[in-house]
Amino acid sequence: MISYDARRRLYTLLTCFIMIAADVSLVLYVLNGTYNPGFRTQLYLRGHIFVMSFYTVVFIFLGNVFGGMLVGMRKNGEVMFSMLFTLLFSNTFFYLIVAMLSYKFPTVIPVLVISAIQLVFSFIWIAITGSLYQRIFKPYDVLLIYKGDSISTFKQKLSTRRDQFHVASSISTEVGEEKLQNEIKKYNTVMLWDIPAQQRNRIFKFCYENSKRIYSMPKISDIILNGSKAVHLFDTPLLLTEGNPLEYEERVIKRAFDILMSLILIIVTSPIMLLTALAIKIYDGGPVLYKQIRCTKNCREFKIIKFRSMIVNAEQAGVQLATKKDPRITPVGGVIRACRIDELPQLFNVIKGDMSFVGPRPERPEFIEKYLKTMPEFSYRMKVRAGITGYAQLYGKYNTRPYDKLKFDLYYIEQYSLWLDIKLIILTFKILFTRESTEGVSESEIIAGGDREKI
Repeated sequence: MISYDARRRLYTLLTCFIMIAADVSLVLYVLNGTYNPGFRTQLYLRGHIFVMSFYTVVFIFLGNVFGGMLVGMRKNGEVMFSMLFTLLFSNTFFYLIVAMLSYKFPTVIPVLVISAIQLVFSFIWIAITGSLYQRIFKPYDVLLIYKGDSISTFKQKLSTRRDQFHVASSISTEVGEEKLQNEIKKYNTVMLWDIPAQQRNRIFKFCYENSKRIYSMPKISDIILNGSKAVHLFDTPLLLTEGNPLEYEERVIKRAFDILMSLILIIVTSPIMLLTALAIKIYDGGPVLYKQIRCTKNCREFKIIKFRSMIVNAEQAGVQLATKKDPRITPVGGVIRACRIDELPQLFNVIKGDMSFVGPRPERPEFIEKYLKTMPEFSYRMKVRAGITGYAQLYGKYNTRPYDKLKFDLYYIEQYSLWLDIKLIILTFKILFTRESTEGVSESEIIAGGDREKI
């Protein structure tokens, strides 16, 4: 008998398989019927299999990176948005293959037409199968276990995903473990939120023993241990955590990758940077660039370079975070901030060695000093160079709490690999068009910015 969770997964896999097969078949039709006759050496069965295998692998890889394969598991609009980028990048890759086989740049119209057909089909398929998923598979009935009165924040987050989770009951650990265990037995899904580590471990083990589906909020130590290496020295398992999370060869490869990517992007985006500089200068005649003191690896201070997006002397009244609908942001600044164009000059910071292409967001010394008072672990994120993009920048929001951003940053540091950097860079193109990630913070969020969970 297939379990309920297995049926959910099987449904998603089948719907994705059909969508992939249809989209790939359309590309194969264009390859064979339109482009193949123009190749100097025409493709036959093995050639078609070779080219389409490459395309399929890239399509599936990008679909997983962007989230275009999460039919039913994410909101339909989110999956459609992700599929848009999956098709855009996959079909660009396909056209480059066609150009290499043609020894020229053939007409792009067939690719554009087939892309439009793929997009229409995929959107309709996602809408139908996603809605059907919501009808067949109801949200998980969740027992929420928490400590103290810090549950309101998490409940607000859960309320945004009513399609996946229904908080059937919530209970504080203060009721005692016997009552907790009796309540746990009634539900198949349990969420553990903001519980001291020792008590959380006991509850976690009980849930595991009773085969419950467990969502647990990780502590800082959990994230660091998650990146540890298994060591077999004798008959006792050990986990090794290095004080410097990146090995020497990883640091060399990452630096070489940073320089290469920055040089390429400086060349590609130079027209955009030139137009941006002209727009800023024409608007108010002020300086084009804005330099600000930030901190990078080992808390070393440097001057970050950005296109100026605010009025001149925007911080005359003192250091402050940008807020929602900040009156200091100019009309030109609003556009370049929304598209992240204001951050392009940071590529020169990467060349200089102050920043990495991917890494924790460079914070200002004033905010670091503030955060360290309530979060001594905030210094952990400065074991690597600050980055233009990064895990916290992509998976968090501008107004995500600093303690949650710290967890994202530590996860990236402990799980670092060149493939992870490539994945995050690819995902950055999608985030450029996501408005919520560029929003400022509210006044209440600035005041509560340093809140943290229990150790």
